Amino acid sequence: MILLSLSQIKKVYGEKVIFDDLSLTVDSSQKIGMIGINGTGKSSLLKIMAGLETPDQGEVITSNELVIEYLPQNPNFDENSTVLEQVFKGTSPFMKVLREYEQVMADLEERAEDEALQSKLLTLSEQMDRQGAWQLESEAKAILTKLGLLNFNQKVGELSGGQRKKIALAGALIRPCNLLILDEPTNHLDNETIAYLEELLKVKKCGLVMVTHDRYFLERVANQIVELDQGKIYEYPGNYEAYLEQKALRENIEERMREKKQSLYKQELEWMRKGVEARRTKQKARKERFYELEDSLGGVQKQNLDLNLGTSRLGKKIIGLDQVSKSFEGQCVVNDFTYTVLRDDRIGIIGNNGMGKSTLLNMIVGRVQPDSGTIEMGETVKIGYYTQENLEMDLKMRVIDYVKEQGEFIKTADGSLISASKMLERFLFPPILQYTPIEKLSGGERRRLYLLGVLMQDINVLFLDEPTNDLDIYTLQVLENFIDEFNGPVITVSHDRYFLDRVVDKLFVYKGNGVIQNIPGNYSDYALRLENEKPVVETVKREKEITPKKVQQPKLKFSYKEQKEYEQIDTVIENLENEIATLEQEMVKYATDFVKLQEVTKEKEQKEEELMFQMERWEYLNELAERIAKQ
Repeated sequence: MILLSLSQIKKVYGEKVIFDDLSLTVDSSQKIGMIGINGTGKSSLLKIMAGLETPDQGEVITSNELVIEYLPQNPNFDENSTVLEQVFKGTSPFMKVLREYEQVMADLEERAEDEALQSKLLTLSEQMDRQGAWQLESEAKAILTKLGLLNFNQKVGELSGGQRKKIALAGALIRPCNLLILDEPTNHLDNETIAYLEELLKVKKCGLVMVTHDRYFLERVANQIVELDQGKIYEYPGNYEAYLEQKALRENIEERMREKKQSLYKQELEWMRKGVEARRTKQKARKERFYELEDSLGGVQKQNLDLNLGTSRLGKKIIGLDQVSKSFEGQCVVNDFTYTVLRDDRIGIIGNNGMGKSTLLNMIVGRVQPDSGTIEMGETVKIGYYTQENLEMDLKMRVIDYVKEQGEFIKTADGSLISASKMLERFLFPPILQYTPIEKLSGGERRRLYLLGVLMQDINVLFLDEPTNDLDIYTLQVLENFIDEFNGPVITVSHDRYFLDRVVDKLFVYKGNGVIQNIPGNYSDYALRLENEKPVVETVKREKEITPKKVQQPKLKFSYKEQKEYEQIDTVIENLENEIATLEQEMVKYATDFVKLQEVTKEKEQKEEELMFQMERWEYLNELAERIAKQ
């Protein structure tokens, strides 16, 4: 069922066109992962879908049955509400009766003999029965418990930022809807919570649109990827891996077309330079085509961000920690930890929120003093520290001035010089944006600028505290490539499993009470190790093994029907794929005709189901053909 359709949407902020002529249809079977470079308008598009913002042009067509639940990056909270009250926010009858029921239950704990409360509880219980709200309450408490929020009556104002994010997430998952919109749902969540969220979303019966940089999350949850790129939208069926394959193919085709255009442009430019007078219509038309061709080649091309920058000399002695311990308010976060940092170290720090992962980095750089133990630093060590808080940024400063603080020119690994302006262009800050105050940038653009500032410093040791929060996938790929070439140790606190697999070969795992385990390998290695450590239930061996008698197997062969099907199935599949492609074109054509669009979409879904069946038959028939051939 089609839930929502965007038709020729345009959105402008100031002088910046965020997107133009954008169309997208969302149905109840889709789990869409939306990606794009920071500043391309992903969050704005989600707000338009959720009805919180209106487009400057175009229209949003919604189903009469549409019920949206939207989780922003930074949810608002009522500091005085309890955990359950915050989860049960909403105006639906379900939510109202649940809130009242939970409030009466809490009041009865203090006034158990109050007959008025007992009577009200009985009335609310009957309403819960009629509306089938008991299951919802049970699910809410189960999810909160799984997320580690056990005190349902605790005030929100008493909770940490990570705990609040879990409450907001639980509320979005519990409240009834048929379209769930999530903006960076994995930010600030630990790996265990992210894995649990994956399993919930995979089986949740509703449409899903989410913006996330977590590539494993996209791989395991999404069945369609939507990319925003330079104001345009590109749709790719499948998960993240399928997106990578299809995007590479699209970019390859676009590059070949661009090369052909450039070749034609050179020919036409030669003709223009000859000064042929455009007296005849044919020549006038040719001039017009030339200018159109010139305009089409003038678009912004995405550049490969090569950040192979020079690094300072690093001596033999780098960083040594000897029996370091630290506690806060009686809670030990680091206990008797000893480690010597090596030149080629690539270390990931993992553990649940609130365990003190960032504290370890802050102690090394001197922002926090250990309670006991020593931390020794080599004389040549120069640490670049990417923090979660953007401590070093003056929001009133212009973008270009922020980068120039690192130097007018930056030296690369091969000794060449790049100006601050050119470096900004490489990092997707065009000249028009370079003289903008930092406060005018989006949150993601600020993080990208901040990252560039850290990487451009004259450093030989790199610390990263949750670098994947708020950074787009493209920038993360640049950072990963930079780490590959960086000639010094890198230590990163991160919950991003893909990033950890990509860049680290050693883990510091926080186990609780200040215990930190030093474990070789990346995150997937560690996850496999945990899986292997689970107790194995031994199967009871049978007292007596019975050896079955050998039975002569009949010779395999196709039935008459299977033979005909085997001969024709390639053509059947090809025809179905062509029909689906035609229906997709019709969906674009009827984007504003909701009734016709729903008919075409339903037909497309039927064809896709038929195609899936034929693909399974193709696999079976070809496997059977191979077995027959081997006889």
